[in-house]
Amino acid sequence: MSFSLIVFNFLLCRFETMVGWIDVHAQFNGGEPQRLKVRCLGVTLRGLKDELNEFNQGVNPGDTRMVEYVQYKRPTLDEGRVSFSWVELMNAENVTSMFWEHNMFQWIGMLVTLLRSTEDIINSLIPPEDHH
Repeated sequence: MSFSLIVFNFLLCRFETMVGWIDVHAQFNGGEPQRLKVRCLGVTLRGLKDELNEFNQGVNPGDTRMVEYVQYKRPTLDEGRVSFSWVELMNAENVTSMFWEHNMFQWIGMLVTLLRSTEDIINSLIPPEDHH
């Protein structure tokens, strides 16, 4: 990759982050990573989960599962080397920290756990009525 292309990609990433969007590579229940853009300014954990739910239901119509847990790859710089560890998002402060920690990276890796609602589980246990 040429130096000018690297600079262009870096500036594009900086611009998108400044206007409030960042690339996310999310794995829903261990599936193939899906690439999407999410808002990164003033986002709460509930808002992030809503965005991920909307995306999942857009690519998987009819999927009634909802986002329950979100983990992301947290970067750590140690002696000039970058390493990553998985961290679960627990509240809005975690979400703000995640976006701040990734301001020098082009994307955020996420593991998203989808769970069925209690109502869906109960309905699946109720046998269909016998019309005979």
